[in-house]
Amino acid sequence: MKRKLVIIALCSAVWSHAETAELKKATFAAGCFWCMEALFESVPGVGDVISGYAGGTSESPVYENHGSHAEAVEFSYDPDKVSYETLLRTFWKSHDPGNPRGVAPDFGKSYRPILFYRTEEEKAEIERVKALVQKDLKKPIATEIVRFVKFWPAEDYHQNYVKNNPGNPYVKHVSLPRVRDTLKGFAFK
Repeated sequence: MKRKLVIIALCSAVWSHAETAELKKATFAAGCFWCMEALFESVPGVGDVISGYAGGTSESPVYENHGSHAEAVEFSYDPDKVSYETLLRTFWKSHDPGNPRGVAPDFGKSYRPILFYRTEEEKAEIERVKALVQKDLKKPIATEIVRFVKFWPAEDYHQNYVKNNPGNPYVKHVSLPRVRDTLKGFAFK
């Protein structure tokens, strides 16, 4: 009987930990948020991915007028399943990190690459991984590294856009190839 109670107690502790695992949030921008959303939804350990706007000064940005904000994604992730380093490497592999103008075929302020940090530890990790990635590049990494202030979710029709619009020409010719190329040969965790 004691043995059964010990097993039940151990199982209960494991289930309790699984239910209360502390998820973290990340906010990244690099080109069209449809592409970034589809990419990070494909990463094991990443939870909900939301398309939206960040990094600008206007209040309540919308698609038709998001001013100085970049199209961005915000997502939760389980650090026990995917490391922040892996998320950063996925981010930098998904585009030309030496181009500050945006991510092909989308250029301009709305599509510039930005990593938003919430803590000084995240900022230090971004800088550490940036230095490692930079060693393999010819051009300097142009990603802005900015303290997170606020994220505004995009309109409903932008959420899960790739999943909901697989026949869209942009999805077929830009989003899906970008996801496929980024994930090709990529090892997670």
